[in-house]
Amino acid sequence: MTSDEPVLLTPARVRQLAAAAGVRPRKALGQNFVVDAGTVRKIVRQAQVEPGERVVEVGPGLGSLTLGLLAAGADVVAVEIDPVLARLLPTTVVEQAPGWSLADVPDGTGDGSATVAGQVRDAAGRPRLTVLVADALEVATLPGPPPTALVANLPYNVAVPVLLTFLERFGSWRRGLVMVQAEVADRLAAPPGSRTYGVPSVKTAWYAAARRTATVGRSVFWPVPRVDSALVRLDRRDPPPTTASREQVFTVVDAAFAGRRKMLRAALAPLAGSGAAASAALTAVGLDPTDRGERLGVTDFARLAEHLWRGGPGARGRPGTVTV
Repeated sequence: MTSDEPVLLTPARVRQLAAAAGVRPRKALGQNFVVDAGTVRKIVRQAQVEPGERVVEVGPGLGSLTLGLLAAGADVVAVEIDPVLARLLPTTVVEQAPGWSLADVPDGTGDGSATVAGQVRDAAGRPRLTVLVADALEVATLPGPPPTALVANLPYNVAVPVLLTFLERFGSWRRGLVMVQAEVADRLAAPPGSRTYGVPSVKTAWYAAARRTATVGRSVFWPVPRVDSALVRLDRRDPPPTTASREQVFTVVDAAFAGRRKMLRAALAPLAGSGAAASAALTAVGLDPTDRGERLGVTDFARLAEHLWRGGPGARGRPGTVTV
C-alpha cells in the first residue's frame, strides 16, 4: 500500500464516525457494520479485486468495505439507501486517504432512481468513488463505466431480492462476492436435492454459479447480530439454452415451490390448468410427475417452461393447454 491509499477503519474509528454523525445502526434497514479490518481484507481478497476494476457495492454503511476496495485499487460505485450515511461516506474516504479530495457534484445529479450524494478523486485526480442515494431494488442504471464485479455486505433483510435484482439488471459484472446470513448463503449455493435448496437457489443458478467460501463470525459486526454470516462467491454464466423467457422459467419455479414438498403434478396444476395437464407436461420433458421441486435443477425448469409456453419468449400469461 502506498502512502496515499486509504487506511482501513478500526472498531474505534467506526464508532467515532457514527457518534459524530449521530448515526445508530437501524434494524429496519438491516444495518450491521463491519468493524474488523481482517474480514474486509478477506472479502477483497476472495473477490479477486484488481487495480482499475469497476466494482459496485450495495449498502456501504460507514465505509469499512468501501475503503478496502479502494485500497485494492478498485473504482467503486456505492449504492446506499440511508441519505445520512451516503453523504458521510465521501468525507470519510477523504479523511482516511491523504491527498484524496471531494469532487464537485451538481445538485440533483442522477437518473430518477438514484441521486449522486458525492464523489471522490484520488491524489492523481482520477475519479475513484461515486456514492448514490438509492434503494438498491429500484436502481435502474449506474453512472460511469459498467461494473465488472459486485462486492457487498448485503443488508440482512433484503439480501436475496437485492442480489437477484443486480444479477438481472447489470449483466456487465462477471463475478461477485457477497456477505449474507449463513442460512441465506446456504440457500444461494444449495444444489438440487439438498435440504436448503429452493427458489433462491434456482433463480441464482439461472445467472451464476454460487458457492459458499467462508463463515464469518458475528463478532466482526457492530451491532453484533444474533446469527453468523458467510461469504458467497458468484461467477456469471449464460442461462440454460431455452426458448422460454426468464420470466416464464421463474413463474414455473415459483409455482413448484409454492407448496413445499408437494408433488410437481399438484404444485403445477394451477399453472398448467389441471393436474393431468401438469403430469403430461412433466412426462413430455422426461420428468417424474411425482417428484418435488427440490429435485429439479435450473435446466429442468427451463425445459419445463419451454414446453408449457409453446409460443416462445414472446408468449405472455398462462401457458397454453397441454394435450393429455
